[in-house]
Amino acid sequence: MSLSFQDLTAIFALCLLGWFWLDSLRAREIALGICQAACAQRDLQLLDQTVALRRLGLRRTLAGLRFRRVYRFDYSDETLDRYSGHLVLIGLDLEEVSFGLPSAPDDL
Repeated sequence: MSLSFQDLTAIFALCLLGWFWLDSLRAREIALGICQAACAQRDLQLLDQTVALRRLGLRRTLAGLRFRRVYRFDYSDETLDRYSGHLVLIGLDLEEVSFGLPSAPDDL
């Protein structure tokens, strides 16, 4: 029994797809943990206990090409208002967390 080039290409593509799926699950779990910790640190409530992937791209880093994932999450303060924030991961490393709130003016 010998495998043809097409068979090997199909197996390679399935392995690559499986790796991407597992890497994406791991990145999402990391993003969720970061959002939970950031909300707890600011006394905010992470709503729905979830993050949603909004954008996926590639970024060149010193370590090579990495996936750049932008996640969106919803949170609330002590009011009934719902706010949206975002989180950016490069590979599995945090680049940015933004809560999207306007900054308070400095008291002079």
